[in-house]
Amino acid sequence: MSDAAVQDQLEQYRTELTGYCYRMLGSAFEAEDAVQDTMVRAWRSFEKFEGRSSVRSWLYRIATNVCLDALNAGNRRARPMDLTAPTPVAQAQLNSRPEVTWLEPVPDGRVMPSVADPAETAVARETVRLAFVAALQHLPPKQRAVLILREVLAWKASEVAELLGTSVASVNSALQRARATLAESEPARTDTADPLDEEQRKLLDRYVAAFEGYDMAALTALLHEDATLSMPPYDLWLRGHDDITGWMLGVGEVCRGSRLVPVVANGTPAFAHYHPDPEGGFSPWALMVIEIVDGKVSGITSFLDVKRWFPLFDLPERLEA
Repeated sequence: MSDAAVQDQLEQYRTELTGYCYRMLGSAFEAEDAVQDTMVRAWRSFEKFEGRSSVRSWLYRIATNVCLDALNAGNRRARPMDLTAPTPVAQAQLNSRPEVTWLEPVPDGRVMPSVADPAETAVARETVRLAFVAALQHLPPKQRAVLILREVLAWKASEVAELLGTSVASVNSALQRARATLAESEPARTDTADPLDEEQRKLLDRYVAAFEGYDMAALTALLHEDATLSMPPYDLWLRGHDDITGWMLGVGEVCRGSRLVPVVANGTPAFAHYHPDPEGGFSPWALMVIEIVDGKVSGITSFLDVKRWFPLFDLPERLEA
């Protein structure tokens, strides 16, 4: 087989492998690096591949080893709410914690392959949600791999055992322990959205109008009473109407007059948040991931490192007035 043919055969699995590595690592960039490492290793050793398993299974074995090596070398990724209690707005300060490795957002198109089965698509969206990927970070690396392979990708226990070089009993035991750990800190529910249904579209239209108009009464009406606001890389997070609107009318007042551009991240609605620029137009400010439950906003995560996120999401460097 020619080098080009080998590369084509491997490349067809890139998106699903990136989704797997993202769930394992919690970082879009680390996931893409892990998949690239996987592809290079596979390409170099393709002549030795004996076909005892499918190419897909073989690639997952390589990717798993790459991810396990990465996880054994570093800390788990976290959201601000994994580290501290919510802060009352009167005491709120923006403290960056460079020692913390933050959970990162990801564009759906990078991690969700096109599949014909709506049920598979629903599971894929559900399991790249920020809350779900954050919950996975609480699992030891091998338990994390077992849970993703068994419950997200629907592999058989025997297939996972072969991939990990262990027994079916060991796989079943790891899965049971992983389920128990997740049950102790069950991921918050979030409505996935792609495509949006009519109710979600109307809610998001009202959200954009309220945020761009800086109408706190209208915004409050769209939030659950226990809605959260966080702003990685700062460890601050706020909970509840009063603290969120209090923040936005205090330190957050600089966001008055902003513009929001819709995108999709982690299986849920998101916005590129552009801030008024003193020199005219609007400059990047945050990637805002919105979590929705039962027709209201339950969480707002504003990822502020726009030099990383805006190019990843193919967003313009600025908006004109």
